[in-house]
Amino acid sequence: MRNGTGDKTERLEQTIRGWIADGRFAGGAKLPSERTLAADLSVGRTTVRLVLSRLAAEGLVVAHHGSGYFVNADRPVEQHPATEAPRRELEPWRVHGERLVYDNEWVKLALVDVEPPGVERFEHHVVRLQHVAVTAVVDDRDRVLMLHRYRFVPGRFGWELPGGIVDAGEDGAAAAAREVEEETGWRPGSVEHVLTYQPMVGMVDSPHEIFVARGATKVGEPTDAEEAGQTEWIPLADVPGMIARDELLGSGTLVALLHLLANRPHHAR
Repeated sequence: MRNGTGDKTERLEQTIRGWIADGRFAGGAKLPSERTLAADLSVGRTTVRLVLSRLAAEGLVVAHHGSGYFVNADRPVEQHPATEAPRRELEPWRVHGERLVYDNEWVKLALVDVEPPGVERFEHHVVRLQHVAVTAVVDDRDRVLMLHRYRFVPGRFGWELPGGIVDAGEDGAAAAAREVEEETGWRPGSVEHVLTYQPMVGMVDSPHEIFVARGATKVGEPTDAEEAGQTEWIPLADVPGMIARDELLGSGTLVALLHLLANRPHHAR
């Protein structure tokens, strides 16, 4: 994502790097406090901590417990990218504990006590959601089975692939096939796992499994009234236009369809 939090993080990092590069904060100088940086640059304190963590891991700044962050007086001289020395291996964050703030069957909110390398410990918000399976069902005419429905959170209609929660102890492929049938009334053929990813790795834990099924048989009407929508077989060739018109909803739908487009036979493109 190139807007929102991602842009703020990048701007903050470039601002601090610029201060150090132009001598505003020379070696050994103390940087403004987290609170001051957050207020002056209109970012959250978590963003400030993450940026300072990166700079500390790189050796550009040093954290002094109880005193704040200081420009590393012994930092190496910046080199041209063509002759830049190899990056040193980064260390994982240490996790000291976790406390649950909110918990129900759909969502959990926790505060995790973390310690990034070279940075003071702090509590990081983590949202834990359910394990999800999303399936792209493709027929012999190179069409994909999709649902047109309303999502109240973004407040809009759009096209999605069938998908849903993988129940405890349930196999991902079995969940994928079950969700397709419940939401569309079509029973998919062989279901193949193609990848697993996390859609928002900075703060949200929600594993998404993507499956592709070849062919399907109509066995009835959708049985999941809440998730059902208008079902249609959409030509895969129409998908790039749908993406350009912002007609698709959900990262799982986008990832699965982009996978299909990237792996189409050359003659079909």
